Amino acid sequence: MAAELSQPTLRKAPDRSVARLSLTRFPRASGRRTVTPMHELAITQSVVDAVTQRTGQSRVSCVRLRVGRLSGVVPDSMRFCFDLVTAGTPLEGADLDIEQPEGRGHCRSCGDDLVLVDLILLCRCGSADVEVVAGRELAVASVEMA
Repeated sequence: MAAELSQPTLRKAPDRSVARLSLTRFPRASGRRTVTPMHELAITQSVVDAVTQRTGQSRVSCVRLRVGRLSGVVPDSMRFCFDLVTAGTPLEGADLDIEQPEGRGHCRSCGDDLVLVDLILLCRCGSADVEVVAGRELAVASVEMA
């Protein structure tokens, strides 16, 4: 079922001092509303701002990002937000390529290196003394000029 989106609202998260940008969804069938945090919108806006600060008014054809699988950022949401925040900028119409490096950890107990699919840090030896060494990155890898 299609859901109608209201205007973005700024709300204060409970028990937090940080305000979050949210879109409120009003499903047509049930009439109940749900609130979806949109931190990807702010992150994407920051990426666009950083790129335009470095490239000025030059047209950009492609932005390549490295978004680790353990970063907590949803790449599909960033793709959606990218089209919104690039409107009217030199990045309008640019491609957004997102590389998603896997999470990797190192067990301090047995010295084993392991692949992490989520933030449950548990080694095969049973130790939870695992250091995350990759997968949390969020960086602009490169920018291609038009």
